[in-house]
Parts: sequence; structure tokens; C-alpha cells
Amino acid sequence: MSRIGDVERTTKETKIKLTLNLDGEGKGDIATGIGFFDHMLGSFARHGFFDLKVQADGDLNVDTHHTVEDVGIVLGTALKEALGDKKSIRRFGSCILPMDDALVLCAVDLSGRPYFSCDTEFTVERVGKLETETVREFFYALSYSAGMNLHFKKLSGDNNHHVIEGMFKALAGPSPTRCQRTRG
Repeated sequence: MSRIGDVERTTKETKIKLTLNLDGEGKGDIATGIGFFDHMLGSFARHGFFDLKVQADGDLNVDTHHTVEDVGIVLGTALKEALGDKKSIRRFGSCILPMDDALVLCAVDLSGRPYFSCDTEFTVERVGKLETETVREFFYALSYSAGMNLHFKKLSGDNNHHVIEGMFKALAGPSPTRCQRTRG
């Protein structure tokens, strides 16, 4: 049985097509128009052994908010679709991930009850073209669309790039669907 979520969403601000294969090889084909965000989604796919394809066209002439938030909604919806009845998965997962100077804790519960907690502060307005305040918006949208309990806590770290990358990789790490595999 394949565990694939295939979702499209069109709003006044964005048009997104996304496919998530939970039993992939870690391949990412991602184009959101936000380079650092593409890099983060690619890291999530690679370290979670997910195949992730994202094509997003958004109102980047305004800012990155709608694109980032809507990709979170679509990814969460695809995750929920791919998990189906959730048989043969581990409901809970957690990871403490070091990323150079950063140390990030991520805990997940695929309970069907959405909740999001993020004890992380950023000290710059942007990393690349990604507005750092949209990082929380992405994970909030993902958690509520997927129906999962998602917690992040920055244990240490000064470099915002490393903290954000640690968050994406830590989320891939505790994946209840893939706890037994690791990638170097």
C-alpha cells in the first residue's frame, strides 16, 4: 500500500501543487521562489527519507508569508492523506538535533489533535529571502493541517540559519513513519 499525499491548493495569493511520498528515498524537487525555504524543505525530505515535490507560485512581490503558510497547509494535508488510517506507524517521535552551534528539540504526536508550541526566538528579520517570522507560521499551518501535536524548543544556538535548519531536520528525525532509518 503506497503512502502518498497529492494535494493542490489555489487561493487569491498562491497556487500550490505538492506530492509527498512517505516511503521515498529522500528526493526533493522543490520550487517555491524562496531559495532558503526550498533548501529547508529539501533537508526535511532528505533526512526524513521522503520524496517531496513542491511547485508554489505566490505573491512574493508582497512578502513570503502567504507562500510559506500555504505550503505548510498543503504539506500538512498531504501528510494526513499519506498516513491514512495510521496503521503500522509509531504515533510519537522526538529528536534532539545538533546543527553546528544550534541544538533543537522536536517532539511529535500524530494524535489527530493539532497543537503547536515553539519556544524559539530569532534575532534577524530574514535568512536569505525567508522572513524568519514565517517559520512559526509554516510549522503552525503544518501541525494544524496534519492534525498533529508539534513542539520545538531551541536549547542553544545563535546562528538563525542553523536554528531554522535544525528545526526542519529535527522534524524529519522523529518522524513516526521512519524512526528506524538515518541518513548521514
